[in-house]
Amino acid sequence: MEDNPLIIYIVSVFEKPHWRTVLTTKDRAKAEALAEEIGEKARIEEIARKVNRR
Repeated sequence: MEDNPLIIYIVSVFEKPHWRTVLTTKDRAKAEALAEEIGEKARIEEIARKVNRR
């Protein structure tokens, strides 16, 4: 089993009246590059997978 939880990066852009998801990736550099290309209206969210312990 992995020691580190899997992190997923979501790049979203604001289009009136909602935030729209543009990219979902496991690569932080790819997410940052896309957000930079989009400009001010973009945001990046990190989501970590929960680890189930039995």
